[in-house]
Amino acid sequence: MLIENVENEQQLKDAFGVRRTVFIEEQQVPEDLELDEHDDTAVHFIGYENKQPIAAARLRFVNENGKLERICVQKDFRGQSFGKQMIEAMEKRIRKEGLKQAKLNAQTHAEEFYRALGYETISGEFMDAGIPHVTMIKKLD
Repeated sequence: MLIENVENEQQLKDAFGVRRTVFIEEQQVPEDLELDEHDDTAVHFIGYENKQPIAAARLRFVNENGKLERICVQKDFRGQSFGKQMIEAMEKRIRKEGLKQAKLNAQTHAEEFYRALGYETISGEFMDAGIPHVTMIKKLD
């Protein structure tokens, strides 16, 4: 998969399209919760496979953490390590910014996926957009 930092309108449109398909259509997250005020200032990532947008994510820098958000892979492309590649690209950017910790709110069904990538659960379960989540962190070196 080719992962790019979003730098133009087409890439942003592609990233929002992947997010719309996964979160709004598939998971029934309300659009006003999925696309929010943080999209204007976040660093966005888009993943392409054979020039087709298949994965997206956004990264914000909050309280000395790189905060990984809106990580998603199109249904037909899951289970092929594309999510892992997206996380690794985001962690590389966090390190480049000089930060030492990554943080995310994981849907509970994905908690084991993140744990396998070195993330540790630091919260109890909570609801976000009607979906159970936990907060997880990873120390970066």
